[in-house]
Formats: sequence, structure tokens, C-alpha cells
Amino acid sequence: MRTRTTSPRKVNVVTLGCAKNIFDSEILMTQLRANSYEVEHESSKGDAGIVIINTCGFIESAKQESIDTIIRFSEAKQEGLVDRVYVTGCLSERYKEELSDGIPEVDAWFGTRDLPRLLKTLKADYKKELVGERLLTTPAHYAYMKIAEGCDRPCAFCAIPLMRGKHVSTPMEDIVLQAKGLAANGVRELILIAQDLTYYGLDIYKERKLAELVRRLSDVEGIDWIRLHYAFPTGFPLDVLDVMAERSNVCNYLDMPLQHASDEMLKAMRRGTTQEKMDRLIGEIRNRVPEIAIRTTLICGFPGETEAHHQDLMRWTERHQFERLGCFTYSHEENTHAYSMNDDVSEDVKRKRVEAIMEQQAGISHQLNQKYIGTVQRVLIDRAEDGLWVGRTEFDSPDVDNEVRIQVPEDVHLRLGDFASARIESATEFDLHGQLV
Repeated sequence: MRTRTTSPRKVNVVTLGCAKNIFDSEILMTQLRANSYEVEHESSKGDAGIVIINTCGFIESAKQESIDTIIRFSEAKQEGLVDRVYVTGCLSERYKEELSDGIPEVDAWFGTRDLPRLLKTLKADYKKELVGERLLTTPAHYAYMKIAEGCDRPCAFCAIPLMRGKHVSTPMEDIVLQAKGLAANGVRELILIAQDLTYYGLDIYKERKLAELVRRLSDVEGIDWIRLHYAFPTGFPLDVLDVMAERSNVCNYLDMPLQHASDEMLKAMRRGTTQEKMDRLIGEIRNRVPEIAIRTTLICGFPGETEAHHQDLMRWTERHQFERLGCFTYSHEENTHAYSMNDDVSEDVKRKRVEAIMEQQAGISHQLNQKYIGTVQRVLIDRAEDGLWVGRTEFDSPDVDNEVRIQVPEDVHLRLGDFASARIESATEFDLHGQLV
């Protein structure tokens, strides 16, 4: 029985997973608001009659979080707290039939490219004239910018092509238009994202066009930082580094998931590269942009990974001293190439190998951060917390990287999205501490 009143024209959008899902939710929310719906993102008020869950289906832990969230809102519907529940995104794209049988309380299921159909179900029109407009869920001073959808890479462990399809680049003119709209609304940092950033342009322009795109975005008035995420090492367009070195508003930062270093593992993962080739690429990147911060991610416990492979990876990461690094346990995903392999590394061993990598990285990060002590850094302020202003340098992306925690005199007021100069006085593994200059 209903215990509270809900609004039939109010929608609560719940987003799970990566930044690409955040982008999709923001587009959805913009369309709904243009159709006279009242929209909130991850609201805790409990007064929305409609809940739309944008799911992640990448690895087992993400799938479980998505399923738990769907069940939670399905139970709320049974209790009369929600009128309708819709599910979209990667998990729904991949497991729609199985989930619809098991969770009948969900009113409808939609895939990753079903936005027009979802809107039609809500008796809303898809408004093409809204290209460039976004209802941001991030703080107002930064935004994710998805420049392509899908992926053509054959990585053995990855289910993204199953959920997102083949690579499709967004035309450059549309991206620049979006950037101008965001800048006009106060966005100062653009974080470029895609399943494969470095493939951009090959499908529609017949050549890699990431460098030209970044150059054109850097010309947009009001954009102070442009950050590159999810670059693939094979076929990396080196001219992007020239733009990074030339343009002051292109951050000296590159997110490039490398996954492993052992040649045997790279071959089994179908990465199309070798340790030697990655060494040359990393050397070229650091040579062209000496101040760059490289973020990478790794996988431990891929089928067939031995202790020798793991030690090879440990030595390699120690040698390269990556400024930022994340590590995950391998997830055995149906219908991927690796699913036919024997998942022969135990979960306990996978976890211990991840812990070893991250413990080593904590030491590397601590050592690298000491070089900032005594320097003055330009910091973008993200939030106030515990009497401090917390922000990031150009070497750090939100949510995943280091932060700068700044002591500010009581008579000084900063706003979120302001840039501040901070003298760094101390450093830990993952934070810098400083005083406002």
C-alpha cells in the first residue's frame, strides 16, 4: 500500500558505472526536462513517480550492483513508493531477456541505443534541436564529453562491443557545438571520453582526427582544461602529444589503460601489442611531453596468468613509475573471447596480486608526490570539506586521482570552479596539502 505521495511527472535517474553512463544520463535528463518532466539525479527524496536506472554490465561486481539497485526499486514499487521503474544501459542491453523474466516488476527494459524508444514510452518527443545542451550531474565547472560510442578492438576480456556495438565517432562540429554550450554555462574543464579515444575519426573521416578535435576544442572560449581519457596504445596518434605540448589548456595528462606487461598475457588478451612496443610508446610520450602524468589500469588474474607473469608486471610498473594507476581482478564474462578459456586463477590469488600491485603503487605515488613540496600549483577547486578547500591539479582527474587540500584564511572566500594557487607543504600517497598563495 502506498505510504507517501509521488509525482507522476517527476523522474529520478539513477546512474551506475563509468563516466560514459553519466554522459548518457545527462542527455536523457535534458530530453525529459524539455518534455516538461521534473527530473532529479539520484534523488533521496522518494517523491518521484518514475525511476530510470542506467545500469553497468562491464564486470561481475558492477553487474551485481546494478541488479541490487533494480531489485531495491522494484521492491519500492511493490510497496507503493514508486509508480514505474524503467531500466536502461549496458546490463539491460546484454541481459534484457533473462532479467525481464526474473524481475517482472520492471515496466520496460532498454538498451544502450534506445533513447528515442525510452522517450516514446514516456510519451516524450526526442528533440534533435537539443544537441549541445546537457543537464549536468557533475559539479558545474567540469563535464564529461563523449566523442564516440562503441569499440572495434578485439580484447579478449571485454564485453563492451557486445553492449555498445561498433565504434561510431561523433562529428567534430557536433562536439565543438556541445563544448561551446557547456562553456557558456560555466564549464571550465572538458574530460574527453570514449570506449577508444584514439580511434576517433577513422570511421567518418578515414583517418585519426583526435589531434584536430582537441585543437578545435582548445579554441573554445572559456575552456581552461581539456583532459584525455581511455586512450588505446595500439595505433596511438602521436600528433595528439604535439597539441598537448603546444596548447596551455590541454592538460599534461593521459589516461591509457595498458592492462598487462607480459608478452604472453598481452597476446592472450588480444591487445595487439608487446611490452617492447609499449615501452617505446611510453618513452615517446614522456619525451614529447616531459611533464605529463600518465594514468593506466591493469588486470590481474587473466586466464593462464602465472606468478612469473605477475612478477614481470610488477617489475614493469616499478620501472615506469606511472603517476596514476588502478588495478582490477579479471572478471570471466560470457560471450567474450576469454570465456572459452579456463578461469584458472583463484579469486584469492587475483585479489592478492591486485593488492601487491596497489601496495607498490602507493610507494611510487608517495615518492613522486614529494617533488611537489615547496612548489606552487594551479588548483581547480571542486568542493569544501572539513574546513578545507579541495581541488585538483592538471595532473589529476576527478574521483580517481590525487587531490589538493588547501588551508584558506578565514577572510578569503573561494567558489567551486575557481582556480587557486597553492604552495604545497606536505604530500602523502594520494594527497597534496598546501596553503593558499
